[in-house]
Amino acid sequence: MTRLPRDVSGDDLVKALRRFGYAPTRQRGSHVRVTTEQNGTHHVTVPRHDPLRIGTLSAILQDVAAHHGLSRDELTQRLFS
Repeated sequence: MTRLPRDVSGDDLVKALRRFGYAPTRQRGSHVRVTTEQNGTHHVTVPRHDPLRIGTLSAILQDVAAHHGLSRDELTQRLFS
């Protein structure tokens, strides 16, 4: 299992998710909802914290990976390497 980066902010994650077609659709307070139309519509809420807590990052990546039919490790490598 690939170790998750510990210094990812919410804004960094939103930028990285653009590779998978995610774009911000709304913001409320410190949370941004991003949406993609790839493989059907999928929404993810990302807190704009710096850095993201590791459990929060893991849960978001697991959700995105499941939507795109990837393992979390594959998704992590594509986003952060």
